[in-house]
Amino acid sequence: MQLIKPVPPPYDPLEWSTRPLTERGRMVCESWALQGYGTPPAVYLFYAFKVALLIGGWIWFCGQSPALAGDIGGWWLHPIAFQKAIVWSMLFEVLGLGCGSGPLTGRYVPPIAGFLHFLRPGTTKLPVWPRLPVLGGHRRGVLEVLLYLGLLIACVHALLAAQPGLEHFVPLVVLVPVLGVLDRTIFLAARAEHYWVTLLCFVFARDWIAGAMAVQLGLWFWAGFSKLNHHFPTVVCVMVSNGPFTRMQWLRRAMYRDYPRDLRPSTLATILAHTGTALELAVPLAFLAIPFGMPPELAMALMLLLHGFITGSVPMGVPIEWNIMVVYGAFALFWAHPGVTLAALGPPWFAMVLAALLVGVPLIGNIWPARVSFLLSMRYYAGNWAASVWLFRGDSQRKLDRLRKSNASIHEQLAPFYDHPTAVGLVGKVMGFRLMHLHGRALPGLVTRAVDRFEDYEWVDGELMAGLVLGWNFGDGHLHQEHLLAAVQAQCGFEPGELRCVFLESQPLGRASFEYRIVDASTGALAVGELAVAELRKRQPWALPEAAP
Repeated sequence: MQLIKPVPPPYDPLEWSTRPLTERGRMVCESWALQGYGTPPAVYLFYAFKVALLIGGWIWFCGQSPALAGDIGGWWLHPIAFQKAIVWSMLFEVLGLGCGSGPLTGRYVPPIAGFLHFLRPGTTKLPVWPRLPVLGGHRRGVLEVLLYLGLLIACVHALLAAQPGLEHFVPLVVLVPVLGVLDRTIFLAARAEHYWVTLLCFVFARDWIAGAMAVQLGLWFWAGFSKLNHHFPTVVCVMVSNGPFTRMQWLRRAMYRDYPRDLRPSTLATILAHTGTALELAVPLAFLAIPFGMPPELAMALMLLLHGFITGSVPMGVPIEWNIMVVYGAFALFWAHPGVTLAALGPPWFAMVLAALLVGVPLIGNIWPARVSFLLSMRYYAGNWAASVWLFRGDSQRKLDRLRKSNASIHEQLAPFYDHPTAVGLVGKVMGFRLMHLHGRALPGLVTRAVDRFEDYEWVDGELMAGLVLGWNFGDGHLHQEHLLAAVQAQCGFEPGELRCVFLESQPLGRASFEYRIVDASTGALAVGELAVAELRKRQPWALPEAAP
């Protein structure tokens, strides 16, 4: 039982749950700073097993190609092996086996949803145009189920082929965006900004290796670019406080200015954040410079340092398999083909399409973040993301039982493993995770505006709501904002005041503030406004605006 026992917080969880919001916030943030989520050791075994499944499945599918016969050392960088890695990784993710799965994302029993949700008629979906007949609606129909099943079959068909070709890739190129129109959750779950765009290169590029290189360069560049903000130092604090290999108390204390009185990022945390940003921007520049004399070994070393830190931190959301695929892509593309340049991409029309996807979409997503998913904008783990908190009055959360879901509520999932106080303490840490980020400092003031008496409400993070209602969640706050609220309200019928939501938007590039909205599920918008990032930087994670120093 010790393997599944979480680190207990330094307070009585049941007594904590009766405290006012600011006290609860202070206590859980102090706990997070030194304990993180309190993850049980067995949780990491689950994620290690998934990594083994990813690699083992890829090896087995590669074994179906005669060109990849023999010892793995002789074929692991072969172009066919890379193509199968892309298809297998997309299948792995869209099945729900990759990021957004397991206990670190609030999913215990079952530890995945994905296909359990997407293959079930009547589950909730988020179409691009909800009001259209056939293509819209709030519930999944037979059409969506069949198309999703078709995507799974098409992936397996490509993986079993001796040498995948256009007849295997074209169906995937068509099915992914069609499913995205019917339910954008599936489009994001497939990690389309990476895998689908690479599939486009397989189909249309003159030299698909050059196209795949362009995709990876885009991923690295925009991930680094998006961290040029005041949010990222708080991400570093949260990750170090939760990492399995950074459990040293002196190190975790050093991440904050003056633990426990001041939990804003320390100078050390800020330096680490800026160093990480510089490293992430240096990686694509180093790979671009290989044809012009940059030693490939140096570029690879920078890349391994970057992804080694990310993977070793086991960040919430747990994109471990995706990081492994990016590392493999660096070897299969840049290491194996150092002489290939982006000039070989062609034809010109496709180069323009790829530029629109890899430059235009992320740029729009940074300037107008409300219009583009942070995944399509490639703003990974920058801290500057949309978020939400759902506040249920009394036992009104039971109305969610009217939804068809693949998972029970998180407390019901935890009941077979833990007593009630332990479960409350574990779930309560999610509040700490949210408050510790820069944008989370806005929540105490906004929550007290959203409801008259916080003690009458239960705080549920939007990530948990998306995972429960949509069958997938991975940091995209747009999945659990007004569109999801409308779908939930249409099926559950909350009375005025029973469900209030606070929605935070990302900070746009070039602006010093970000938007917020307070919405009642029944009566609609209650408040809309903006918050200055400079003011939040002065505030402790749990503080009300008037209590800021």
